[in-house]
Amino acid sequence: MKIAVFNGSPRAVNTSAMVTAFAEGAKAAGHEVEVYHVGRMKIAGCLGCEYCHTKGNGACIQKDDLEKIMPAYKEADMIVYASPIYYFAMTAQIMAAMQRVYCVGKPVKASKAALLLSSASPAVYDGAIATYKNATGYMGMENMGVFTLNGSENQNPEKMAEITAFAKNL
Repeated sequence: MKIAVFNGSPRAVNTSAMVTAFAEGAKAAGHEVEVYHVGRMKIAGCLGCEYCHTKGNGACIQKDDLEKIMPAYKEADMIVYASPIYYFAMTAQIMAAMQRVYCVGKPVKASKAALLLSSASPAVYDGAIATYKNATGYMGMENMGVFTLNGSENQNPEKMAEITAFAKNL
């Protein structure tokens, strides 16, 4: 299976540790994994201009780093969204990457999805999980799992092993 992981963190700390644990497990199981550091990319929000559906033939009028991840939206069998929680929501960078798939309607091949979230605080995940479930449900992707880590759980070897095991068993 071809898996695209969109890491929405602009920093390389807790969310990146979750992404690494997932990628190691998936690769050990023989899956092809590509990690995209969308938290460090310049992806603007959707303008709602409808160029993509009127004149663009599925291409967005904006020319930014979306072009680097669009092949993943078209070719991956599974999409994994990963983000720290900043003030009760996923990062703006990951949200832009999720919303801009609008230009092609939905991921072309992806039938599965997962979510990895990290935070310093517990009980801050509801909004992010609801957004993920609504988006992936709309896009017709099966939710394979949601992982949330906070505080001392971040980078905890046992928690990282759980994520690795999950990815190995996809």
